[in-house]
Amino acid sequence: MSGGTKRQKEMRKALRSLAPRIPMSDAEAILGIALSAHLRHLPPSIALWQATTSHVRHALTEYDTLLEEGYDRDAARFFVVQTMNDILSDWGCNKEVSADPDPSG
Repeated sequence: MSGGTKRQKEMRKALRSLAPRIPMSDAEAILGIALSAHLRHLPPSIALWQATTSHVRHALTEYDTLLEEGYDRDAARFFVVQTMNDILSDWGCNKEVSADPDPSG
């Protein structure tokens, strides 16, 4: 994980700082999201946080299942916020996802 563009290096460094105990498979998935074109206009720290919360929400919680069961987005987010924060905490992250409806996190 030592090569890459300046932005890739910044993202890796920021991810190590944000979540020092993140499993490698999750780190790679998050970096892939954070480096995607639709987040390129954002500063690395913001792109990384959005990618992290998106990955945790969709890959590691029941969020998508709740949507499929008919819950609206805000309700589904409410039900998974504690699981998300538990995962982030396990990874050594000092930030949390808010239960308030907010498209940024």
